Amino acid sequence: MINSFIHKAKLALGDAEIRRRIIFLAAALAAFRFLSVVPIPGVDKGALATFFSSNQFFGLMNIFSGGGLSRLSIVMLGVSPYITASIVMQLATLIFPQVKRAYTEEGEMGRARFIQWSRLLTILVAALQGSGFLFLLESQHVLVNMSTFIFVTDVAMITAGSMLLTWLGELVTEFGIGNGVSLIILAGILARVPASISETIFAASAASIPAYLAFAVLALAMTYAVVVVSDAERSIPIAYARAMRGAAMAQGAATYLPIRLLQAGVIPIIFALSLLLVPQMAFSMLSTMHLTFAAGISAWYTAFLSDPWKYGVAYFLLVVLFTYFYTAVTFEPHQVAENLQKTGAFIPGVRPGRETEEYIGNVVNRITLPGACFLGLLAVSPSIIQGLTGVTTLVLGGTALLIAVQVILELTQKIDAQVSLREY
Repeated sequence: MINSFIHKAKLALGDAEIRRRIIFLAAALAAFRFLSVVPIPGVDKGALATFFSSNQFFGLMNIFSGGGLSRLSIVMLGVSPYITASIVMQLATLIFPQVKRAYTEEGEMGRARFIQWSRLLTILVAALQGSGFLFLLESQHVLVNMSTFIFVTDVAMITAGSMLLTWLGELVTEFGIGNGVSLIILAGILARVPASISETIFAASAASIPAYLAFAVLALAMTYAVVVVSDAERSIPIAYARAMRGAAMAQGAATYLPIRLLQAGVIPIIFALSLLLVPQMAFSMLSTMHLTFAAGISAWYTAFLSDPWKYGVAYFLLVVLFTYFYTAVTFEPHQVAENLQKTGAFIPGVRPGRETEEYIGNVVNRITLPGACFLGLLAVSPSIIQGLTGVTTLVLGGTALLIAVQVILELTQKIDAQVSLREY
């Protein structure tokens, strides 16, 4: 295995095209890291550090921005507005026939129009998210002396930074290797690891060694579980009817229909994070209008997010609910059953048509439950690890771990495919 890996690495680095793509990817990620340390003006660094140390929810969001949120950099939102816009556009395919037609039926021109709509929506989402963050941080006295002009300027910079990262991700997808947006998220996650390790080393003591060993064991177990579950699937056997080929009867082929355990990926976690974040932003914006009830509700909701137990239970339940919801939106048993029937395929022992649709729907519903519970546990794993080990400095959330594993596996497969293409 090691010899095979070394052989493929030599082939990858020795090929000019693959080497050019890897260099482009490295340059794009370096540009992202540079932008993440360029702050917006008017930040009280002491108040900012206090705010993030006392709020686990925003600490998790800071992991996805690669530390840009904790610095209030011009790319503090990362690529989350683009992801949110893409999710909204996918949901729009179920509501608006024109959007669905562009996405599924109009070929390359339709997909290009769909992508353009997603970009325009990204601008709106970034502006709204940036405004909400600025209102919230001003209410926490993190931003000082923020006039209307400075506020508008900051929102424009934050929106432009998010669009710049989105454009950079698309360039990586076209001229680099792998999915650019996913790799930017991965770079942001991995960028926090060295700082966490250094904080842990400085905070370590002889009495805390057993806790750190327990953390290492839990981290390895989580990594193994994520790798296994990411590739786990339920295979439904598929057979094809026999067909006449001239004067001979051809034997029907047999294959299977894979149903992934994590059918929805990490989208439910992003949904849950957004739903937990939007009320706090809205209440903060209303509190700036000097509304008494809004200030009281905002204080209560902030305290709710700061309580690890209440926040953890709400987060887990939302992830489970959104897993079922997103799976139902993106996976249509009726369409699958119809496609099987059109191609002459069937599930052995199940009648084509409605019975096939019900059978596939039941399989998806049953397999979604363990997947949803696994995603929920990953989402609240930082709180669980902190409670069991007492380690608060070195916590790579299960969500971040899931994204990192999936992106690394995808990147490895892309590089292997490029090498295999040139090898043969």
